[in-house]
Amino acid sequence: MSEASNETSWGRVDDDRTVYVRDGESERVVGSFPDGTPEEALAYFTRKYADLAGQVTLLEARIARGTAESSVADAVSKLREQLVEPAAVGDLAALRARVDKLGGRAAELTEKQQAEREAARQEAIAKREAVVAEAERLAAQPEASIRWKDTSLAFEQLFTDWQTAQREGPQIPKSQADAMWKRFRSARQSFDSARRAHFAQMDANNKEVKHRKERIIAAAEALAPKGVDGIPAYRALLDDWKAAGRASRKVDDQLWARFKAAGDVLYEAKAAEAAQTNEEYAANLAGKQELLDEAQPILEETDHAKARKLITAIQLRWDEIGRVPREALREVEGRLRKIEDHVKSLEEEHWRRTNPETKARSEGLRGQLEESIEELTAEIAAAEAAGDAKTRAAAEEKLTTQRSWLAALGD
Repeated sequence: MSEASNETSWGRVDDDRTVYVRDGESERVVGSFPDGTPEEALAYFTRKYADLAGQVTLLEARIARGTAESSVADAVSKLREQLVEPAAVGDLAALRARVDKLGGRAAELTEKQQAEREAARQEAIAKREAVVAEAERLAAQPEASIRWKDTSLAFEQLFTDWQTAQREGPQIPKSQADAMWKRFRSARQSFDSARRAHFAQMDANNKEVKHRKERIIAAAEALAPKGVDGIPAYRALLDDWKAAGRASRKVDDQLWARFKAAGDVLYEAKAAEAAQTNEEYAANLAGKQELLDEAQPILEETDHAKARKLITAIQLRWDEIGRVPREALREVEGRLRKIEDHVKSLEEEHWRRTNPETKARSEGLRGQLEESIEELTAEIAAAEAAGDAKTRAAAEEKLTTQRSWLAALGD
């Protein structure tokens, strides 16, 4: 600053403290500062210029980083207005030139930001459309294949996703948002209605099944005084139980426990009776085992009449002893059957030998064979005398065969 510090390259102060700025080729008044020194007057309006320059610098940095708001063009326009005739002392022409450059860059940034906002809107629309489509898919499931709890949780998550997109995502046209929300709400209401109907039907079914099974339980419990004799009726009730359907798992388990308890009473009576019977049968088993040991030598007997007499005596005593425990029945019956089969085979063999018809046929055949053997013996002797080896060999072969048949007939 020169002349007693009242002038700079871009402005000056006159004696009455009026401040001027050099703006291009001209000079104009920017204000007055009557209560201060010339230095203070110029410093005040120089700070005004610094404030404007700071705004330009800040906007330049924001545009360069791409962080300026969508109103960046308005900010540039506002700076232009402020720089028309600002009350500030400084290089206004340079500042205006910087703002002019910002105008072009601001337009590019605005176009880019608009494209990004449009892309973000389209992405937000796609996300909400995906939420709606999934809600409609869930609502359209066949009732038989719906997993109600999982689907309810899925709808809750979809609703949360919708709220998050609405709260945090970019705004989308109201008409589109309203149309998609209407579809989502309709799908959710459709599912909720189906769920309420399903569980209402399930409750009604549970009540009906419960009533049917309670009647079956009452009938089963009434069988208790019959003991073992009530088991056939209980088994029939079990068939009714299976045909009665199923209630909820908890209810069905409770009902089954009561029905089974009624059956346990009957089967415990049966088990007690079986235990008592088996105790009685155990002595019978010991008696039959002793009897079988006594009958064992019959297997060595070859006289059919003696064998029959022995086995008949055994069979009479066998029936007198009585029943044995079920688990031992196969073993003792098997041992007795083996002895009976042996006696039967002896009788069949005796009949084969003594049957008049069989014996007559056997004796007639024996005579024929013996006569044929004599003839073959004579034929062999004649062939041997004549030296006819071929005839002799054929006669000897026949002789061997017929002797084997004769031997098969026995004595």
